[in-house]
Amino acid sequence: MTSAYDPTLKTLVEASPADWLSLLGLPRKRVKVEDTDLSTVVSGAVDKVLRVHDQPEYLLHLDFQSGHDSAMLPPRLRMYNSVLDYRHNRPVLSVAVLLRPETDSPRLTGTFERTFPGQEPIALLRYRVLRVWQLPVESLLSGGVGTLPLAPVSDVSQARVPDVISRMKERLSQERPRRAHDLWAVTFVLLGLRYSEPFADLLVQEVLGMEESVTYQAIIRKGRLAEARQVLLRLGEKRFGPPDDATAATLNAIDDVQKLDELIDRILDVGSWQELLGPTRRRRRNGRRQGNA
Repeated sequence: MTSAYDPTLKTLVEASPADWLSLLGLPRKRVKVEDTDLSTVVSGAVDKVLRVHDQPEYLLHLDFQSGHDSAMLPPRLRMYNSVLDYRHNRPVLSVAVLLRPETDSPRLTGTFERTFPGQEPIALLRYRVLRVWQLPVESLLSGGVGTLPLAPVSDVSQARVPDVISRMKERLSQERPRRAHDLWAVTFVLLGLRYSEPFADLLVQEVLGMEESVTYQAIIRKGRLAEARQVLLRLGEKRFGPPDDATAATLNAIDDVQKLDELIDRILDVGSWQELLGPTRRRRRNGRRQGNA
């Protein structure tokens, strides 16, 4: 997944990785977060990989989806699954974590195979699909705190969300302040998967109080900026190469999430950092571009 939610979800997994075993109905075991930099084999890195110390030891590969490219997910899962198996010499369980209904696809059946007509498959991957909006909210509220921030975007109506947030507040009040702080920040970023920003802001004010609301809104805004900038840099480096000092300074000076999102949307339509950051252009009716600076 390449989206503004990518760093947030990776942080969520690292907060309490063993809780993801419980969420998937797997035996709870000692878990270690693995380095997933596979740049020496394939371009980029998978979303999150956990080494599960079971018998036999295996890798749990979590691939988060919040966009509309899920139809292309099965072959990507197979690629990462094979590379991880080759690199670590361990069985790999791949799980597609779909964050909202718009990401679903009929192709996500849990099986991907390559075959010739009338013959046995020459390549086969069985994977799991976790549809967050179908998860029972009660199981998340009573489960591990590492998956608790998914509760407001699970199988729950908008009318019930304030109550869900209140119950989360009771749970997180028992956690260390820093841990609770991080999980709240993740929670309110994930609210953007389903709810409007005014509704999310109102929730913060009603449940946490005005003073905390101002603090968390500042945290969320900063987090969204950092995430959007990270996605833009990652995509830009793949397309144009690393930015020079002047370009990096320009990117770091952008403090508008919407502007960063617009740049992300334009990145496939331009050929360089300079063109991306220069004046936008509109198309004439004859298809030619015209400046509108």
